[in-house]
Amino acid sequence: MSLKNKDLKLDILALAAHPDDTELCCAGTLAALSLSGLACGVADLTQGEMGTRGTPELRLREAQKAAEIIGLKHRVNLGLPDNGLTNTPENQDSIIKTIRKFRPEICFINAPEDRHPDHGHAHKLTLDALYYSGLSKRETKDDSGKLQEPWRPRHIFYYMQDTPFEPDIVFDISETHETKERAILAFESQFNVPDDDEQPATYISGKGFFEMLRSRARVYGHQIGVLYGEPFKYHGGPIPFAEFNYLLSHKRIR
Repeated sequence: MSLKNKDLKLDILALAAHPDDTELCCAGTLAALSLSGLACGVADLTQGEMGTRGTPELRLREAQKAAEIIGLKHRVNLGLPDNGLTNTPENQDSIIKTIRKFRPEICFINAPEDRHPDHGHAHKLTLDALYYSGLSKRETKDDSGKLQEPWRPRHIFYYMQDTPFEPDIVFDISETHETKERAILAFESQFNVPDDDEQPATYISGKGFFEMLRSRARVYGHQIGVLYGEPFKYHGGPIPFAEFNYLLSHKRIR
């Protein structure tokens, strides 16, 4: 394949129902991968316009600030309807165009089931779009009107949201946990807000929620013998292995 826009090519693309989903769930991993030299990006499906706090415009600015903190190469917002992530061909096409534009090798996506219905809906919508994106007869056009070439990521991981699952991997974010927390706090309208804030309190706005996130990272870090970790579930069967060099060189072997 001829890559006319090599600057758009991503190694990792995280897709999320709302701005801040990736910060909460995989920002430490994205920051670590970015530091290692990989090109990472985020595609937010909606502007979070149905959220109790903040405005779409404010959340877009917060998302851009968080992207800079994490070190993302690209962050885009697809403008799909918040609370309306139905699995339609039109919504699939928005995601397919993004996948074909950035050609990621690995995708992180919303969890299959969660407290917020949008997360489960986004999971199914995104998973179907990632498959269809590899079909040559599913045609989409880029911003200039040219037909896009098919592309399907090699690997898909689900990040953990409010509802726990048994992870297939836990990524060590000990060195980037502080970065993760700064990225989360870039969403000043949503998290760790003062008790005297004039906007309505929400499930995620108080200090207790932020403390829970840190505790969860400690728990999963403990499971792999490090300080902080982020859990993921692998899509499509067993995780493919061809060698054990990583495990042999890792500082902690069970």
